[in-house]
Parts: sequence; structure tokens; C-alpha cells
Amino acid sequence: MKNKPAPQVSIIVLNWNGWEDTVECLESIYQIKYPNYDVLVVDNASQDDSIHKIKQYAQGLMTIESEFFEYNSLNRPLEVFEFPEKEYYNPENIKNDLNPIPSDKKLILLLNNENHGYAKGNNLAMNFVLDKLDSDYILVLNNDIVVHENLLLEMVNAAEEDANIGCVTPKVYYYDYQGRRDVTSHAGEKFNLYIGRGKRFCKDQADDGQCDQSRIVDTIEGCSILFKREVLEKVGLFDPVYFAYWEDTDLCFRIRKNGYKLLYVPQARIWHKIGVSWDSYFSYFVIYHYLVRNRLIFMWRFASRLQKTTFTIFFIFYLLANIILMLIKEDLETSKEGLRAISDGINDFRNLNQI
Repeated sequence: MKNKPAPQVSIIVLNWNGWEDTVECLESIYQIKYPNYDVLVVDNASQDDSIHKIKQYAQGLMTIESEFFEYNSLNRPLEVFEFPEKEYYNPENIKNDLNPIPSDKKLILLLNNENHGYAKGNNLAMNFVLDKLDSDYILVLNNDIVVHENLLLEMVNAAEEDANIGCVTPKVYYYDYQGRRDVTSHAGEKFNLYIGRGKRFCKDQADDGQCDQSRIVDTIEGCSILFKREVLEKVGLFDPVYFAYWEDTDLCFRIRKNGYKLLYVPQARIWHKIGVSWDSYFSYFVIYHYLVRNRLIFMWRFASRLQKTTFTIFFIFYLLANIILMLIKEDLETSKEGLRAISDGINDFRNLNQI
């Protein structure tokens, strides 16, 4: 990016009943060494006082403690621009209001009127950016993440090198893996349509440099994806039919189908708490329901006839194995809930009017 202005990046953080994770994530973002970004927190109608707590953080009334950084009070208070969902398309002059304010001095707060899930919740924020801001890139980031200060610089530099790069992912570490911070959770993924499963590169491996080479990957985990604006304008956003789980894989396949590449950039790093964003709040039933239902939706969209056949055989044995493990490990009520979730997920898929 020498001799030209740094591309503008909008960072979207989706919050739902998770303000403690969100403010730690925000503090790491505001310590990023990158000159041109906006931060948007989109709240999915939280019931845990999230909005009040996030505003307290923005006002400088809350000190953030973390193993990953030292709290910096110098950029407080943040100027907060707050919009309820019904007003997302009203603020015509927001660019003029935002542009004079330094990146680390402002926060856009979008208040959804209900829990729209991961896909639609993020879509509302992405549409806000595409409609109201001049951002060249959109970074979708889970709220249970801490970012390295060079995250944006490394991801944007890599994306700028090739016009065919549609989106970029960093190296994802576990936030805490048995007390360690150097164990990799995700370094891109290779996806097998014959069984409907992806294989993560370097999963659960201590980082000894074995995943330090950039590579083109099949899919990217939705916890941290940097999209080029023109790619989203051409391909579209997350499909809200998924609500939660598999929407990121679906969008990755659509991006690749349109001729773009997905790039893993190991120099960009984040630490992810894994599952806090949704699994801590969703019931056992909801998780199993959407994992089964959405996997079927995805496969029927993208797999060939042969791939659907092999997947169906694999999936039957996969479900049987999971049911047996469930009956062995879980109590009777939890097992009943899991079985009902699997059944309802399959029926929900079969009853969809459009896949």
C-alpha cells in the first residue's frame, strides 16, 4: 500500500448477550496499527445489559483486563453513532460525520430489533456499510476474539496483491488451549463434498511454523473473514435461511463459484474462544437442529448427484454413531432432546420450499 492511501475497512462485530467478550474484542481492535477503519457493533437484541456495558466501555468508564494486551485509555471516550434497526437506511450524511474522526475515536452501534441469528444479523450491518460507507473491505469478526495489532495490515496487503482474491482469513489460535496461546484452531480448510465435511489445516497443533505459508483454501471459518466490497456486491451476503452454522461455508462456495479465490494469511493472527458466541446460549436442541438441517441444505445446493449419494450413505452412519455416543454419554432427557433435534432438523430441511 505504498504511495497510496490505505483502503478503508469496516469491522463488524456481532453481539448477542456477550458484552464481556465484546468489550475485550473491541479493545484489541482499537489497538490495531492501521490508519483507516470503522468499527460497527451490531447487537442482536441482547437481554443482558450489553448496550449499556458497551457504551460504558466507549465512554472510558470500564477498564479491560486481558492476557493479550494492556488497556489503553488514551483514545477514550469514543464518539458513538447509534441507530435502531428501523433507522439503518435513514442516516444519509453519516460519511460526513464519520470521516473527520480518527479510526480509534468512533464506534457505530446498530441495534437489531430481534435476534436475527448470525447470518441476517451480520447482513444488516454489511448492508449498512455497503449503503452508507465507502469501505473497500468488510471484516466480519466474532465477538469472542482478540486480534493482533497487525491483523488488518497483513490481511489487506495480501488481498491487494491479487484482484482474484475474494476474501482472506488469518491464522486462528485457541484463546486458551490448556493454558497455551500457541495452539492453532484454524488455518483454512479443505472441503470434501463426497462426505460433506471440511478438514482444517493445522487444527489442534502447537504452532512450530508448519502453517506459516500462505495458501488458497476451499472454505474459511466465519469467525474472521475479510471480504472485498466488490465481491459482496456481486455474490451477495450470508443466506439467512441458515440462521446459524454453515452460512459461512455457503458464502465461500458462492464466492469460489464466481471465480474468486480464498486466501489464508498466516502473518495475520487472532485468538478465538471457540463456541462462546452461540454454543453457550443455544440449547442442545437448537445446536443439533441447525447443524443437521443446514448441512443438508448446503449439500443439496452444491453437491453433484454422485456426491449427494455418497454423502447420504456417510451421513446415515455419522448420525447413527452420534446417536449411540449420545445415548452412552448423556442423560436420558438430553438424549431425547438430541434425538428430537436431529429428527426436526431433517424434517425442517424436507419442508423447505426453496434450497
